[in-house]
Amino acid sequence: MKIFVLNSGGSSVKFKLLEMPAERCIVAGSVERLGKDDALFQIEASSGEKDKKSLPVKDHQQAIQLIFNSLTAEKRFLNNLSEIEAVGHRVVHAGEKFSGPVLINDEVVKIIKDCYELAPLHNPPNVAGIELCQKYLEEVPMIAVFDNAFHAKIPDYVRTYAIPYRYYKKYGIRKYGFHGITFQYMTGRAAELLSRKPEELRLISLMLGSGCTANAFNYGTSMEVSTGFTPLEGLIQSSRSGDIDPAAVLYIMRKERFSSEEMDRILNKESGWKGISNISNDLQDIINESEKGNQLAKLAIEAMVHRAKKYLGAYTAIMGGIEGLIFSGGVGENAPLIREKISSGLEYLGLRLDKDLNYSLKGEGLISTVDSRAKIIVVNTDEELVIARETYQLVK
Repeated sequence: MKIFVLNSGGSSVKFKLLEMPAERCIVAGSVERLGKDDALFQIEASSGEKDKKSLPVKDHQQAIQLIFNSLTAEKRFLNNLSEIEAVGHRVVHAGEKFSGPVLINDEVVKIIKDCYELAPLHNPPNVAGIELCQKYLEEVPMIAVFDNAFHAKIPDYVRTYAIPYRYYKKYGIRKYGFHGITFQYMTGRAAELLSRKPEELRLISLMLGSGCTANAFNYGTSMEVSTGFTPLEGLIQSSRSGDIDPAAVLYIMRKERFSSEEMDRILNKESGWKGISNISNDLQDIINESEKGNQLAKLAIEAMVHRAKKYLGAYTAIMGGIEGLIFSGGVGENAPLIREKISSGLEYLGLRLDKDLNYSLKGEGLISTVDSRAKIIVVNTDEELVIARETYQLVK
């Protein structure tokens, strides 16, 4: 069965075409910088064939049309789009409505739209991707795989905020948690690398990319997660503030006479390590400036590391110990300096980093010392494979 997986984001569209259940990737790629005259289209086939070009891409419709055209051009990967037998979509938020993947229909789309306010940067482009695929692939079954479903069973005392309970009953305000598709892959892959079963392990996962989330995985289930009602809570992220005193937000709004929409934009798009450094939302740019002596760049890195270590320590405490610490995401996989800073001084938790392994690692694997009681693992995440598996099982 050929399954097309789509991750339609705010400024990018990622895709992968897989043959299931063999889990063979036929081709994968992305369209980055949507809305720009120099958008970047990349494609890579399992054969090793690669293509990369810059061109104007106005919106999601043009991006998805470009992707489908590339799949069928000269019958490189598909003779025609009718060979696609199912589509799996990444969807960030559906509130409490779903705890697993679902077949997409009009009611499911409505529920996703009803959650626009909860994930304003993600749900609208997720729906755009669904509706465009429905246009091009009319009779093909489509599955929504939800980013918060992995955390559906976190305990009530973890998900409940200390505000009047009526607001939970009325509006569903509670901790949901995100990056669940990635955590599902990370914990499963880490267990494989440790030659253990997930149900035997207590793991802390640090998904560090543009968005960042920490997860406490306790013997087979998600027990705690740093992101909350929206992806804004928790770790310091590229342009999101993470944890902040709500009174500070109200104070700024009063002083600057900001509307709720303006404050929402500042917290989600102007904050994080971008806001502290006043440089960029790309952490590598900040690392480069830090090495040149830029004090705000150094402050941004230290603040990010401190917040991650604080969550790591807290999650170790609530689980009574850990067997592994996992790094993944663009930063987690590719920034050994950040991995070293977060892992340093954690010998009391049984974590001992092998600095040589950390800096020499290519791909994924263990970067802890041989005598480290708990292991430090780098995992190259594959959300699309998880989505393809879930889609295949449901469609089958």
